[in-house]
Amino acid sequence: MSERDIMEYDIVTVGAGPAGLAFAIRLKQIKPDIRVCVIEKAAAVGAQILSGAVIEPEPLNALLPEWGRNPPPVCVPVSKDEFWWLRDARRAMKSPLVPPQMRNHGNFIVSLGALCAWLAPQAEALGVEIYPGFAASEPLFDEQGAVCGVRIGDMGIAKDGSHKAGYTQGIDIRAPLTVLAEGCRGSLGKQLIAKYALDKECDPQTYGIGIKELWQLPAGRVEVGKVIHTVGWPMSTSIYGGSFLYHLDKDRVAIGFVIGLDYTDPLFNPWEAFQQFKNHAMIKPLLDGGNLVCAGARALIEGGFQSLPKVEMPGALLIGDSAGLMNVPKIKGAHQAIRSGMLAAEHVAATGTSAGFDARLRASPAVEELRKVRNIRPGFHKGLWMGLANAGWETVTAGLSPWTLKNHADWSSLHTIDAARADPQAPAPHQPDYVERTLPPRDRSAAVYFAATAHDEDQPVHLRVADTTICLTRCTAEYAHPCTRFCPAGVYDIIDTATGPCLQINAANCVHCKTCDIKDPYQIITWVPPEGGSGPSYQNL
Repeated sequence: MSERDIMEYDIVTVGAGPAGLAFAIRLKQIKPDIRVCVIEKAAAVGAQILSGAVIEPEPLNALLPEWGRNPPPVCVPVSKDEFWWLRDARRAMKSPLVPPQMRNHGNFIVSLGALCAWLAPQAEALGVEIYPGFAASEPLFDEQGAVCGVRIGDMGIAKDGSHKAGYTQGIDIRAPLTVLAEGCRGSLGKQLIAKYALDKECDPQTYGIGIKELWQLPAGRVEVGKVIHTVGWPMSTSIYGGSFLYHLDKDRVAIGFVIGLDYTDPLFNPWEAFQQFKNHAMIKPLLDGGNLVCAGARALIEGGFQSLPKVEMPGALLIGDSAGLMNVPKIKGAHQAIRSGMLAAEHVAATGTSAGFDARLRASPAVEELRKVRNIRPGFHKGLWMGLANAGWETVTAGLSPWTLKNHADWSSLHTIDAARADPQAPAPHQPDYVERTLPPRDRSAAVYFAATAHDEDQPVHLRVADTTICLTRCTAEYAHPCTRFCPAGVYDIIDTATGPCLQINAANCVHCKTCDIKDPYQIITWVPPEGGSGPSYQNL
């Protein structure tokens, strides 16, 4: 095999999300002559970014003070906040008070993907080189064991490993410093956290899954700028999560569901719970007669302060959701991503190295924000009502409790089938008030169409199962194949063949949410990047 081509930069940034782009912009503002490149696995910047998203503007104001004169294409000032408890499929109760973390006066409803697509040309105008369609497959190391760049995955490899006619060998991008801004559960970040034991002094990281749709509605239904959050039905009180509903301009509404991946019932189906929610008596009249435009799913990083790993290593650093900076009670991470990207740029400009960034980040407002709310998310391990009571206490005391609640790995929380059947609080779909669904999509396969996900069928499967015999033996008996339910895109199927049951992986359906990499109870599924440019192509999600 021929030697790989090499490109050299001063800095290589992995991921063109808000953290990576903020880092690149701020660094070039300070040091215009520094050579910075940003690589992005999606075919276009923003195409695989999915978030709520209501954004706090202060970090963006600091990064680009004039941004309001030419705002991103989806940018609606919040006009009203509401918080509802859905008692069952028909009844709902509006709270007289909105939790402080969910008050959004002065904030903006945005499409985070559109925001990143809007940031990219501003980075390029400063001299940042951005390469969409290039998936970083592995980190590179120098002789001392420090990170010295990344390798771009090969293109044109067939499923059997042979080289197709269009085979192109991936290049090596080398740099003295690599900035990991891959977002939640990044594949390189996962490897490097393990290699350098960056998480040895913190709790296990925890996650949620967010499922989101964009709807075009008949004229007159949308209250521009209105923000609604709900808790309750169709989930039992044992499951952490809830919904968001954001009224945009142009008769559009963004609707979604966030569910903590620490749920215990192996039969629970997050995607089905979201579809049930859309058919609630309060929600369905809003959507009925509208058109579903786009849909997708993405994991959220929820561990917060006590799960924050060390964010520096020899030759590299972590920022944004790669570091785990999302504020879960606010359901917001974009402002933290931009804030951490700017802080990293200022540190690198001053020192030229990753050394010392961990201490600088921990002394910053970004981590102080997480410290104040550190006990709110784990407080829900004891159920909805205890969680709400604990959240109230932690809010009133501004996080001054002398204790810090522990986080536990999501994959370890799943009960076996026998244990779940014995649980009187078993969550839906065992509840009797489930309703018939009439709104699209019909099923998870149909939902994939609205994610516009595309993978060459003849490429290596990027969802690697270390031992499929476990799937067909232990998992059958203990959990009844939860991967067939927790995946929102129907990637995993157990099919009957002439020789018996077989695991079928529909890799072309994958929307890159990373849920399987997180929730698999045996931790034998590993998500790796497919060919660059593969995956979903979201529009204004």
